[in-house]
Amino acid sequence: MQLVSDLLSEHPDDLPYLIADHVVTHGELREAVRQEAALFASAGVREGSTVALQVPPSFTQIEVLLALWQLGAQVMIVDHRLKPAEVEQLRAMCRPQHVVRAGAAGWSRLSFRSRHELVTEKRADGLPASTEHRLIQFSSGSTGRPKVVGRTEASIAEEIRRFNQLTGMPALGERVLLLSSTAHSFGLIAGLLHSLFAGVGVVFASKVAAADILRAAAQHEVSAIFGVPFHYELLATAENPPVLPSLRCAVSGGELMPPAVADRFHEVYGVRVGESYGTTETGVIAMDVSGRLRPTVGPATPGILLRIRDGEVEVRLPATPYLTADGQDRYVDGWLRTRDRAELTVDGTVRLLGRGDSLVVIGGLKVDLHEIEDVLTRHASVSEAVLVHGDVIEAYVSTADGELTAEDMVRWCAEHLADYKVPKLVRVLPKLPRTPNGKLIRDRGALRAAALVSGSA
Repeated sequence: MQLVSDLLSEHPDDLPYLIADHVVTHGELREAVRQEAALFASAGVREGSTVALQVPPSFTQIEVLLALWQLGAQVMIVDHRLKPAEVEQLRAMCRPQHVVRAGAAGWSRLSFRSRHELVTEKRADGLPASTEHRLIQFSSGSTGRPKVVGRTEASIAEEIRRFNQLTGMPALGERVLLLSSTAHSFGLIAGLLHSLFAGVGVVFASKVAAADILRAAAQHEVSAIFGVPFHYELLATAENPPVLPSLRCAVSGGELMPPAVADRFHEVYGVRVGESYGTTETGVIAMDVSGRLRPTVGPATPGILLRIRDGEVEVRLPATPYLTADGQDRYVDGWLRTRDRAELTVDGTVRLLGRGDSLVVIGGLKVDLHEIEDVLTRHASVSEAVLVHGDVIEAYVSTADGELTAEDMVRWCAEHLADYKVPKLVRVLPKLPRTPNGKLIRDRGALRAAALVSGSA
């Protein structure tokens, strides 16, 4: 993959790239990628091989990804937070020839580790790549199955250049504190790959706690922070926050920043929080690094052609991003329907107005309520399920089994769904309320009222 060769040869050996409990320079990265590539080649990975990669954000993750790409593999990025049932579903859909994951011992979902031991498994039922896509990601699907999204080498390279053309992005010699997940587009491409291209050092905090994040920011004199609203709320309410004189920008991606959180962060640290808006299918669509264009997310990024049609954002793409049937209805005549409601201001900036479908955003990650409903209804005692979202995800299920409890449903979800997808409130009712036409009601107020009547609230 020429992109990897270009990224690895861009900067001098002694320039720092990855920074946590120790530092990896560009020269050390090149050597680590060379060694990893040799190991995977000896295991049979070559041009056109398919590999599922499930490793937490770490130095190991990016080194392995670059090594696999250098060999010409098609890499499926699997979020390390997914449960075995969810991972198996993705494997069954994509049938990778190799599965590379972190060993279970010695790591926590709350703490950062720079290095992970790897477990590599060869799958007898795996299939080689049938397309030229080099990055495979997964986006929530309206049928309860994830949509399989492919990115070509050219698409990834174009997005890196797009970020590099934005005013205010971290530049050569600066350091960015990366809090966004590197299993998803913003953390992976804006955080890791653009930084590698631009000569920016990527700093990781030891824990997802305000004190640890701020300690890393101060110690490494970061110029930028990339995170989601949760991180900024955490930092905005921290006790005795330090002065961060080197911090000049902060960007939130994944979901819209509540204005009160952005204002509080600005008040405490003197830096406005910018917004990055994009999708798994398209990469970044619009971005304002400065944070001065609120309540918009800025203009379309260089090279992006968008339009507002029927109140929703559509983005021009040269080909469908979907590798399976699910999602194909969203790509019509060269335009991808994002399902994000928005309007264009007179100066050409994009103002987002919310989702137009069942997707909600939890901690910066998109969750399709239909997916959770599908998991709930797989339980033998559940007749029907309705999911709604207000402050948290709420689940209402009907059952003919009088012994089924909300605790039973929470345990069921915890076994089959990533933790961030598990409903925070579950109510079990004898039957769910319906409209006069017989359709299930999806209004939170009506569902809560029905739960009160049934004694389930």
